[in-house]
Amino acid sequence: MPFQLGLAIWGYKGWVGGLFPPGSPSRDFLSLYSRRFVCVEGNTTFYAIPSVETIHRWTAQMPPEFRFCPKLPKLITHNGALLPQLTAGLKFLERMQEFGDRLGPLFIQLPPRYGPRQFDDLNQFLQGWTAAAPDCPIALEVRHIDWFKADQTQKLTAVLEDLGVGRVLLDSRPIYTGKASPLLDDLPMAQREKKPRVPLQPCVTADFAFVRYISHPALDHNQIYLTEWAAQIQAWLKQGKQIYFFVHCPVEAHSPQIARHLQAMLEAADGVPVPPLPWDQLPDATALEAPSQLSLFDA
Repeated sequence: MPFQLGLAIWGYKGWVGGLFPPGSPSRDFLSLYSRRFVCVEGNTTFYAIPSVETIHRWTAQMPPEFRFCPKLPKLITHNGALLPQLTAGLKFLERMQEFGDRLGPLFIQLPPRYGPRQFDDLNQFLQGWTAAAPDCPIALEVRHIDWFKADQTQKLTAVLEDLGVGRVLLDSRPIYTGKASPLLDDLPMAQREKKPRVPLQPCVTADFAFVRYISHPALDHNQIYLTEWAAQIQAWLKQGKQIYFFVHCPVEAHSPQIARHLQAMLEAADGVPVPPLPWDQLPDATALEAPSQLSLFDA
């Protein structure tokens, strides 16, 4: 599939009765999720590496077209320099290859303290990774604000393009520039700060795009940004790019509706067709409530 749409997680109890049928047990969440979306971020691997048996149990629940995109463990990415962790990273990759053809791109999320001063360390780690695993796509997310300065962006982009490493495109604008909302105001500040406020630089450095969209919980507040993304996705599809697009939300209950709305926008657009979501093929699928058409100035 040239366009893969999914969420950050698959197991949220608040989706029972909405995304999942009423009464769904937690053991069925992955199976149910993978029959509604076509990919998921593997945030679970950031905290613990699943056993081979667990991975095989998970893959048995996934349809053939489904893709699992794991995040490298924090013990590798959040423990100082990266290069000393290269062996551990490649061992992690070896474990993730148990997913077989359900494995999508892996991604590295660097902590905010890891900045351009560590460029040589990052460059050597990525060179070692791509030399050892040239056929395993990987993407990089940076959070230190200095990476977004023009000179550092140019330097980082050149390395990523040379190695064929993707750039994770993190878009947190909706929760920082959208209208005020009690849904956000009620969140603890520590939870909001987990979604960094960094500039969006929509630069694709590999043959795939990897987008993490941090949505506002109110659907209409996302319209201006989703309109931009729908146009960008169409442009990338015309260029033959593979796209992985993940919808997050600080209030996770709203993620499925927002993702499904983006899907509807893409299906209605004139351009490169996107495959339908499996969700919409289910006989008991809840009809998507189409919000009223919004002006770009209303969001």
